[in-house]
Amino acid sequence: MLLDSAFSLFVLGIFAGAASQRMMTKVPEVPNPLHRRVCHTVTTDKGKTDTICKHVNNIIFANPMASQFWVDGTTIPEVDFDVGDSWSGLLPISADPNETRKLFFWFFPPGPEGSFDDLILWMNGGPGCSSLEGFLQENGPFQWGVGTAKPVPNVNSWTNLSSVLWVEQPVGTGGTPNITDEDDLSVQLIGFLQQFLEVFSELKGKKLYLSGESYAGQYVPWIASHIFENPTTLNLSLQGIWIADPDLGWHVVQAQIPVVDFVRKYQNVFAFNQSFMAQLDSIAKKCNYEGYYEKFATYPPAGSLPLPGNSTKADPGCDIWNIVFQNALVKNKAFNAYRIFDTFPVLWDVLGFPGSFEDVQLSPVYFNRTDVKTAIHAPPDVDWTLCTNKDVFPHGDASLPSAFSVLPNVIEKSVRTVIIHGLADFVLIAEGARIVIQNLDYFHSIIRIRSWIKRTPGNGLQGFRTPIIDDSFLVDGVGSLGTAHTERGLTFLEVELSGHMVPQFSPLAAFQSMAFLMGFRTTP
Repeated sequence: MLLDSAFSLFVLGIFAGAASQRMMTKVPEVPNPLHRRVCHTVTTDKGKTDTICKHVNNIIFANPMASQFWVDGTTIPEVDFDVGDSWSGLLPISADPNETRKLFFWFFPPGPEGSFDDLILWMNGGPGCSSLEGFLQENGPFQWGVGTAKPVPNVNSWTNLSSVLWVEQPVGTGGTPNITDEDDLSVQLIGFLQQFLEVFSELKGKKLYLSGESYAGQYVPWIASHIFENPTTLNLSLQGIWIADPDLGWHVVQAQIPVVDFVRKYQNVFAFNQSFMAQLDSIAKKCNYEGYYEKFATYPPAGSLPLPGNSTKADPGCDIWNIVFQNALVKNKAFNAYRIFDTFPVLWDVLGFPGSFEDVQLSPVYFNRTDVKTAIHAPPDVDWTLCTNKDVFPHGDASLPSAFSVLPNVIEKSVRTVIIHGLADFVLIAEGARIVIQNLDYFHSIIRIRSWIKRTPGNGLQGFRTPIIDDSFLVDGVGSLGTAHTERGLTFLEVELSGHMVPQFSPLAAFQSMAFLMGFRTTP
């Protein structure tokens, strides 16, 4: 999730980086089966109840330390079905015995259809927002969605693909901020993973897929680059990355240039009158936003794409994004920049965010409840909200945007790279992501010979060479749901009806695209 200065956000600290205070849970002495039976009750469309049972994968960790992180899947508050074994808690970011900086994690092994050979790591954005939002409302094994009364099983859980690790990072989202750039962040996360693999050593050597959304468009490529450039530091085999509605480039490109085109596309949603639209057109013309996409984002591009003015954010008088946002709130007090279709009534959210503003209708929010903290070994003295009010980069993120630095190298070294974007997202606009891609220099050539992969080096090419075709993203059982385009190892997907958090708003599209990243299907 991306936190923008245009939002009036009031948020507090979360678990990452807090002092390690856990409830020590002893795993019962039981046989070590590969699978165990889990049952839950569902209500059919006709109001009848059925009990559904299935065998789930059960992984056994030999290190005795793992037992202190074990979570009993029958005791998670408000979850009235067994979600199976999982492990969560705090681990340090280095092997230093005096290390005090720690990250909170929650790990689930694969479900019955999932692969034991793969591991997905998920992180939310912000910077400084909790990955537990992704866990509870996007791709976790159970889901407590907006407007629902209680958690339900998530049929599109990414645990149906493989093991999944949700990590609260970077250090500073609940402790003392101490990083300056994405290199610092990468060192912290990789240091944590090294300690994680010492406790859960059965996961060593797995294929790794890094994933996230929003500001994770910075995190994920930088972490991936660090792993690729330091291959002996981590006993995992990084295969590729998946990023949704990502912050990749300059704010002026991803949020300002495409605004007027976006408003016109959804004119019945914004409901602005013609005189106000004329004002927007005048600003767009003055600021060189008008016609930018048609002129520069060609296929293939004619050359490097220029900034429309002097600022990477917005020149004075050119913050058209905020003008539209403020006026959208006048028309629709429930306007949600994360998904523009929202209107009154504002649905209750067990986490109180994300939305245009924080909206805690029932306190404490779920992960701030004492019984929940106890169940998942979270520090009891940390006041949890979805996003921290502290700057995890105290002096700003000193790293260049990933598209101008590490992303081309990550695409080259990955088997596949997926960028997916909700078309109803106003926080970051899909047309802006297209512009970033068309200014991206990368080369990727893979020749598969049995299980070996040989990469052929070459000169970088700028952007996609052929146009993106409408209605080309076909989702199983749904049909066309947007666009899909793949060139040189990079797949770009646009999802109709989805807002900023694609796994939440279009879970099947997200699941299918992740399966493609992992090589479980040949098309996205």
